[in-house]
Amino acid sequence: MIKIVLCASLLAACSHAPAEAPPPAAAAKADGAEQFLLVKGVLQSPRCVSCHPKGDRPLQGDDLHVHLQNVQRGPEGRGAVGLACATCHGAANLPDSYGTNMPPGVSTGWKLPPPETKMVFEGMGARALCEQLKDPHRNGGKNLAALVKHVSSDPLVLWGWSPGYARKPVPVAHAEFASAFKSWADRGAPCPAD
Repeated sequence: MIKIVLCASLLAACSHAPAEAPPPAAAAKADGAEQFLLVKGVLQSPRCVSCHPKGDRPLQGDDLHVHLQNVQRGPEGRGAVGLACATCHGAANLPDSYGTNMPPGVSTGWKLPPPETKMVFEGMGARALCEQLKDPHRNGGKNLAALVKHVSSDPLVLWGWSPGYARKPVPVAHAEFASAFKSWADRGAPCPAD
């Protein structure tokens, strides 16, 4: 009988104990890692992965097939000698009246990251993508503030939300993506576990 009362008392004490809140820094880090998962989803959408492939050939379409015409990254990311990206990609998307399969364009010029900082998004796990993204040796020399500016205002990034006729835009609103990216950066850019 004493054992039953003792067990019941212990269970009651445990079940009514207030939950211990995580320390503020730990909560902010966890929230930042959650924000990165939204960022990862955007970076791994077809609009972004097309120019951030594993290899040196860009990808095309929602099915992410290898770019036709044997297009290559080239020495600066602007295409191989004799077949620069600007050969087909102009300074703006062509009008819808041109129809499907027309090369998209952007005011800053079409390009992939240069070979020395490829910034691969294709097939990367969350932690590996996060670590690569915030490493200035692998991201083109950008600190967190420069990355926030890049994803918030670079015309090539913004193109993903208005990719032209018959192309699906990035599935998350740009404002939501930019806000999540900034929130992640403001919390010290913590990386989630894979």
